[in-house]
Amino acid sequence: MSDNVPQSRRGLARRLTVQALYQWLVNETQPLALIKQFREQPEGLGRADEEYFIGLLNGIVAQATELTVALVPFLDRPLNQLDPVEHAILLLGAYELQLRPEVPWKVAVNEAVNLAKIFGAEDGYKFVNGILDKFARSVRAAETAAD
Repeated sequence: MSDNVPQSRRGLARRLTVQALYQWLVNETQPLALIKQFREQPEGLGRADEEYFIGLLNGIVAQATELTVALVPFLDRPLNQLDPVEHAILLLGAYELQLRPEVPWKVAVNEAVNLAKIFGAEDGYKFVNGILDKFARSVRAAETAAD
């Protein structure tokens, strides 16, 4: 098993969330249909934290416009040139950084970077890391300054 494969129940939930968000971004599949689809897979949700997966997916989709607007100033390319995988991962990272204060900022960024290593283009993780690091320093200034 690769070192980049999430081992924690929340890490697995994040991984499934990125897969679901990708489908939502590309095919506009609604969250309820995605949750049903993931539950009905042969392996189901596996060891993933189902409650966290559902909360992330519903929360990110509900806040997608606001999260995207918040991310745009940190992007080095136009939004329409973002790869859907990277967009999904950035939405996840931004959501945890902005709306899940119980998740340490380094955890949110690290989890997103690891997901970019699994699903993204060869050096996509560097892009994700750079964007989310700047975003974290903006939305969690006190926390990031302390580290």
